Amino acid sequence: MGFFKNQFSNVVEWEEFREDMIFWKWSNREIKKGSKLIIRPGQDAIFVNNGKIEGIFQDDGEYKIDSDIIPFLSTLKGFKFGFNSGMRVEVLFVNTKEFTVKWGTQNPVLIPTPQLPGGMPIRANGTFNFKVNDYVKLIDKIAGMKDSYLVEDIKIRIISVLDQLLMKWISREGKDMFNLQANASEIARGIREDLDMEVLDNGMTITGFQVMSFNYPQEIQDMITKTASHEMIGNLQKYQQVSMTDAMASGKLHGGGAASDMAGMMMGMNMANEMMKNMNQAQTPSSSPGGSKPNFCPNCGTKNEGANFCPNCGQKLS
Repeated sequence: MGFFKNQFSNVVEWEEFREDMIFWKWSNREIKKGSKLIIRPGQDAIFVNNGKIEGIFQDDGEYKIDSDIIPFLSTLKGFKFGFNSGMRVEVLFVNTKEFTVKWGTQNPVLIPTPQLPGGMPIRANGTFNFKVNDYVKLIDKIAGMKDSYLVEDIKIRIISVLDQLLMKWISREGKDMFNLQANASEIARGIREDLDMEVLDNGMTITGFQVMSFNYPQEIQDMITKTASHEMIGNLQKYQQVSMTDAMASGKLHGGGAASDMAGMMMGMNMANEMMKNMNQAQTPSSSPGGSKPNFCPNCGTKNEGANFCPNCGQKLS
């Protein structure tokens, strides 16, 4: 009898485990008396019979199927193993961890903007997170037809709709088309909600969506950088003067060429204008029109407190 018992014994476990595998199905085999179920950390085991969930086991460990598992199955708890017969069911092993996936736009997304009639071509990249949260829907929509399911399968589905969602939420939240990073959190929050609805029917949920960066075409990025430099300096005229002075000091404007002469002339004119402005501001008349009293006596230099005659020498002050 011991010989037959060893022949019928088998182990139900996730035999093809991969970190990027969402679920794997143990199927097309009979579970014999004396079999055992092995659940490893981060796994749930779901017993399925004719497409219906019989029992879900979530605690990792090693279990005897005939004594530890069958009594808890919904419609099979009265099953009795025969001498030559076993129990034919499917066991779905589900990876319970939260998956993190990197994403990036394959082609530029053309975002409508008044500044560019053809649209602003923008690329973006980041990460999203998801996990399985509904076993009934998972079995009904995916596991009923597949023996395994990979993270790459979910990524393909997400990427296929991401361009449209980026266009939708950038247009809605991107108040400053040249500084989208400032609104990245709001844009990502809207995309996460839409993606969650996309995978909800498959028994999964999007737990996070992040936009790491928005990337513009090089010529637009150069324009943004130049504009930012001007704003940091705050005074365009001063920016030009500093730029030209740096160019001459570095030796880039020398040799008497037309560009050098023109640059020197412009800088000279700007410097002269600045000097005249400073001189005009520095000149303050000692007395104002209309015969107002001077602050100091022109004869002896004594300070005047508003009197008509100098208190020191008697000089008339008005």
